[in-house]
Amino acid sequence: MQNKRPRGNDGTRAERTVRVRSRLVVSVAVVSLTVLGAGAPTLVAASGDLTDSQHLVTLAQLDQQAVSLAHALGDERDGVTQYVAGGRASGKDGALKEPAARVDRQIDELRATAPAGLARDLATVPAVRRTALTGKGSALEAQQAYSDVIAKLLSIADELADRTPPRAAQDVRAPGALGRAVEQASATRGLLLGALSVPAAPTARVYDPVTGKYVQKEKEGGDAGRGRDELTAAAQQAHVREQSALADFDQAAGAAARDKVATTVTGPEVDAADGFLTRLTDQPQLTPAERKSDPGAVGAALSARIDRMRGAQAALATSEVKRFEQLRDDDVTALEIRIGLVGALLLLAIGVSSATARSLTRPLAVLRRGSARLAEAPETAEPVRFTGRNDEFAQVVRSLNELHGKLLGRHARAAELDQDLAKQRGRQSRLAAEKGELLGQVRELAAQLERSQGTVKHAFVNLALRSLGLIERQLAVIENLEEREQDPDQLAVLFKLDHMATVIRRHGENLLVLAGTEHHHNHPGPVPLVDVMRAAVSEIERYERVAIQALPPHAQVAGFAADDLSHLIAELLENATSFSPPEAQVRLSGWQLEGGEIMLSVEDEGIGVPPERRAELNRRLIDPASYEPGEPGTETGGLGLHVSALLARRHGVRIELREQKQGGVAAVVVLPESILPAVPSAAAPHAMTVPGGAPRFTLPGALAEANSNVLPERTERSGEVARPAPAEPAEPDVVPVDEPTFEMRLPDPRPAEPAPEQAGQSVQPEQPEQRVTDKGLPKRTPKVVQAGPAASQERKGGTDAAEALRRRLGGFQQGAKEGRRDVAAELEETQQQADTGETVEEVRR
Repeated sequence: MQNKRPRGNDGTRAERTVRVRSRLVVSVAVVSLTVLGAGAPTLVAASGDLTDSQHLVTLAQLDQQAVSLAHALGDERDGVTQYVAGGRASGKDGALKEPAARVDRQIDELRATAPAGLARDLATVPAVRRTALTGKGSALEAQQAYSDVIAKLLSIADELADRTPPRAAQDVRAPGALGRAVEQASATRGLLLGALSVPAAPTARVYDPVTGKYVQKEKEGGDAGRGRDELTAAAQQAHVREQSALADFDQAAGAAARDKVATTVTGPEVDAADGFLTRLTDQPQLTPAERKSDPGAVGAALSARIDRMRGAQAALATSEVKRFEQLRDDDVTALEIRIGLVGALLLLAIGVSSATARSLTRPLAVLRRGSARLAEAPETAEPVRFTGRNDEFAQVVRSLNELHGKLLGRHARAAELDQDLAKQRGRQSRLAAEKGELLGQVRELAAQLERSQGTVKHAFVNLALRSLGLIERQLAVIENLEEREQDPDQLAVLFKLDHMATVIRRHGENLLVLAGTEHHHNHPGPVPLVDVMRAAVSEIERYERVAIQALPPHAQVAGFAADDLSHLIAELLENATSFSPPEAQVRLSGWQLEGGEIMLSVEDEGIGVPPERRAELNRRLIDPASYEPGEPGTETGGLGLHVSALLARRHGVRIELREQKQGGVAAVVVLPESILPAVPSAAAPHAMTVPGGAPRFTLPGALAEANSNVLPERTERSGEVARPAPAEPAEPDVVPVDEPTFEMRLPDPRPAEPAPEQAGQSVQPEQPEQRVTDKGLPKRTPKVVQAGPAASQERKGGTDAAEALRRRLGGFQQGAKEGRRDVAAELEETQQQADTGETVEEVRR
């Protein structure tokens, strides 16, 4: 059966009631657990210290038993070594039974508490004893077998030292060092007694060359002699190890331990033992005189010394046991203190938490009953009464009573609001009707505004096209004046007027761009980037301040975007020259990016733009729709940048203004690959006929570029200009031309006699074959003008280097504009016909 929560009278699921008392009990439990959790680490640490100290006590007691067993085992080892060295004579092994029995008893006592590894080592003692007594091994082998077991017993002292914590690590290495010294002293005793117990070797009568007599001497090379020498050498080494261990003891032990050992190991017997050790271990072999030493006297002296050393060792082991027992007792006391402190804190926390919980539950019950009564009958119920302390609960009761009073006032106010609500509903219906009327008016005004915008745009475009037509006619008049003018100063003025008209034409084209009308010339093929950049330079007022630096070689621009890109760069150059010092240059450069795009840079040396203003301009360059005309602080409200942004958006070009470290602003233009032809144009170069003897002069173009760019050839116009030919005719040469520039007459550098028929006449350009466009309009073609002798004679005296340079620059400007003017005029007239329905002549009127 599935259990479900009971539902209320209104059908909603009833929520389970959670009592505050239960949460307070939980909080008391949490506080108690927190106290226990805070005290647990110290209790665990104290318990761990107690466990470690108890283990140290156990290990110290085990070391005490191991020291006693090592002493008994050392005595047995020395006796067995002497017995084996003496040849295992029958009847002499009875003295070994008592030490063996004592060793077996102590082993049985120690194995009950010894670790498993030590117990296994002790279990091998009977086998070692049996092998030494009944086997065929040497005395040194038997001595080494016993020494290995004794070393395992003495390692307990080192283990005890390793496990001793830093708080009790005082003189902890001293017992181990003293135990090794005692062990080596005992081993020295056994080895020396074994060496003295080796039977004498057979003697022979040999001649002594020193005395000149025959003497008895042991035979060399016998087994007995080698065994004696091995035991003597081992005794010497054991004595050296004993001295090293005593030195370690002096360094590790405290002053009290050293004094105790020094006062214990002393006396006549010790002095006698030291004398025997000095005499018998000074060499690895015993001399014949040393072999005659009494084994009983040597053994007694050495045993007395060893007994005193063992007594000091046993006393030190006993003191270590007592010291670790005291450490354990201290840890027990520390653990009891910590347990009592944590318990007291726990009781205190429980008491305080319980009292706090009770002080909360009593006023909470009063508040609960009073609020329930007010909720049942708010209009007739009495306010809640609270007689407790003036705390938060009293404040809640006061707030509840205030709320009850306000509720009574709200009931009276609600009746009044019902009447007002009826009135407001009637008013709302009237406002809705008025809103409908206003929305209709808004839609009508929006339609009128749209029609007005279309009319204004149409008029805007029409006026701009008419202005462009007038400018083109003005340029044509200026060109005719330039062709007829011979005075260099007047020609310079005409060039200036020509250039200013070009700038005015660009401003007229700005009007078309702002009106959203495309007005450019779709060139039939790609246009070299250098031509586009030079055209942009020629369309600004201060063109002489612009320096074209390195451009990407072979770079070309698609024909449909060439005019717009030239217009865009011209606007940026105009801004750069307008907002920089008059004497400073404006640098125009470009380079190829890794992704195939081309980046152009227009850099000036002006005062720069503040970061906030530059960020705002960059935002408008990205989004031209955010442009707001008539901004304060600008003469044109950023109109040039707005035109650049519109042109850039038309072809996907990116523009960004950047700050330069040396000052000024750099306008960076990134040309996308969509307007960059992938393969250079493969059209064949134009050729023109030049008299064979006339020197050729190529004006600025691909062959004369400062950055050594080689641009593809174009077929529209010829940029090769020939100097006058000599008097005698010559065969014409065909000269390939790289790109269009302009045509101009140059004086003949050689004097020539004027022809009678040419005197006083101006040079007329040859008439090319008339060509028309696809719409039937006349198409202009380039003309190559050859100056005659008469013209050369007229200009010979009045033309200097400055005049020639001025004429070249003016001719370059004229040639760069000719092709663009023709196509612009055609498109302008065609567009006017399409927009207004008028003829070309009507539009020009």
